[in-house]
Amino acid sequence: MKLRWLLPGLMGTFLLCAPAQAGSLESWNFNRNLRQLNLTTDEGVQPRVFLMTNPTRLVIDLPNITLKRSQTNQQADPLIKEIRLGQVDSQTTRMVVELAPGYTLDPNKVQVRADSSSRWSLQLPTPERLPGDNPAQFGSTEATGQTQQVIAVPPAPPTRFAGVVSLGKEMPGLEPQIKALMARYSFLQTGMFFLDLDTGNYLDISGDRVFPAASTIKLPILIAFFQALDEGKVNLNETLVMRRDLMTNGSGTMQYQRAGKKFSIRETVTKMITISDNTATNMIIDRLGGRAKLNQRFQSWGLKDTVIRNMLGDFKGTNTTSPKDLVRLLTLVANQKLLAPSSREQALEILRNTKTRTLLPAGLAPGAEIAHKTGDIGFLIGDAGMIEMPNGKRYLAGIFVRRPYKDVRGRDFIRQVSQTVYNYLDHQTAGLPMNSSAR
Repeated sequence: MKLRWLLPGLMGTFLLCAPAQAGSLESWNFNRNLRQLNLTTDEGVQPRVFLMTNPTRLVIDLPNITLKRSQTNQQADPLIKEIRLGQVDSQTTRMVVELAPGYTLDPNKVQVRADSSSRWSLQLPTPERLPGDNPAQFGSTEATGQTQQVIAVPPAPPTRFAGVVSLGKEMPGLEPQIKALMARYSFLQTGMFFLDLDTGNYLDISGDRVFPAASTIKLPILIAFFQALDEGKVNLNETLVMRRDLMTNGSGTMQYQRAGKKFSIRETVTKMITISDNTATNMIIDRLGGRAKLNQRFQSWGLKDTVIRNMLGDFKGTNTTSPKDLVRLLTLVANQKLLAPSSREQALEILRNTKTRTLLPAGLAPGAEIAHKTGDIGFLIGDAGMIEMPNGKRYLAGIFVRRPYKDVRGRDFIRQVSQTVYNYLDHQTAGLPMNSSAR
């Protein structure tokens, strides 16, 4: 399970005042299953990473990055004593991953990767047991002879979203309109990310915020299915048997059929999206090798927040994703990085036929086309998709809203955000002056 901890300045020397011009650490999380540390800053940073002994700890320094809020310490893993976070001086935030006594890391196996200059991940190898009969002797805070080994960190890549789209700038004039909407709906918790595929301009308001995925998790499952098809691991002529252990309630109609009924794999994957069938989704997850296999595939695409923890229906919201993760996935699909052309078109055609049209589609003008997937578990709704305007402009959208249970104002908020973004891009394309009023 992915744990998100905000950790404090543990060492008194960390607690120093930071200059106003420094950037800040926006968020970070430790994926316990993958043993991966992810961090996001609001400004570009080039981390310094090194391994220290006595006790064994991995140290990550973030130059010119400061902390924004109070922190607490937490244990991260049975083999990791704790993760600490603090201000080592007025210019540097330090993260310390301290191993359990008696364990160490092979520094050559620590992998540091940057998706952008402000989003980094550290993949930790499995800690190894130190030699000796008494593990407690290792890691003593009174030990002397500390050593330090620097770990190579690749330079931050050019600012390219998902590695394929050169990011432009925040869409000027749009954010104030969206913030005004948010103020009117202040009882909602939201996160969103929109990306203009033509210019690279974007709107990012808490785009990295992790939400329950609800049925939007079916979007990456669909892409995984067609990628497996391209790899020859599944065949569209297959027949699947609906087992009783895969049947579930919630959305969809397959649950009302008898156990043991056979469905074509094409029908199953289509129902998973168009009517958001939960039983169909479980059948596809099972056919693709289960949750762990899919999570590995999501990770290989660079999705940091998208994890299947439970089969559908996940009414408690344990499966997670983020607006930026889903837009990242759609960016890769749009730029033909994940699927063969025929599979890409089949996947998009299924997404164009999603039946629920009350969220992002409700804010689009006539003639616009959207390939998307919605999610709704009562206390949360979300939508993510690829929009093509009548003039040919394409943009991507991902948005989630936590709301009072089944409060229709959450739906209205997404519709108005969608409408505002569409109007903005439509005026930008036409070269007309902006009018902030909604259609």
